[in-house]
Amino acid sequence: MRYTPVELRHVKLGRAWRGYARLETDKLLEDVADSFEDVWRERGELADKLHEVQKTLDEVKQREALLASTLVSAERAAVEAKEAARREADLIVAEAHGEARSVTRAAQAERERLFAEARRVETLLRSALGMVEESQAPRPEGEEGPPPAVEYWPRREDTREFQAVAVADDEAEAPQLPPVAGVEEDQALPGRDFAWG
Repeated sequence: MRYTPVELRHVKLGRAWRGYARLETDKLLEDVADSFEDVWRERGELADKLHEVQKTLDEVKQREALLASTLVSAERAAVEAKEAARREADLIVAEAHGEARSVTRAAQAERERLFAEARRVETLLRSALGMVEESQAPRPEGEEGPPPAVEYWPRREDTREFQAVAVADDEAEAPQLPPVAGVEEDQALPGRDFAWG
């Protein structure tokens, strides 16, 4: 049978023939009740503390689980973000390479077009100068056919024959071009059209 401290204080022992030392027995019961009461109180306090610790432990476990799931989610999000950034960077690099190839091809095509245009213009100028020289060259008497060709056009690699041209505000200050061999200044060239384009 279990007793509480209060029940121990009120226990009445029965008397027998030989009896017992009543004062000593009552004193002993009183001391046992006091000790048991202290133990009972400590047990209650420890039970309360255990309850609080258990409650705190449950909260800590919930936080730990939440932190673990958050950490896993953050790691997964970081991996996904890194992978998305890598894919986007690869796409940007591929687009940049494609754009660079396109720009390079366009620049090469434009360069070829400009070279072809320059060759065409040079051919037209040489042809025009040849016609001018041909029409102006004096023919020896009694000789028929075209006059001998004179190399007048400056060569491409020799630029010393070109003079700098400055733009002037009025005609008095405008630079004078060198005269063409065998052509008078006011002489017209009949039948020649030098408007290209």
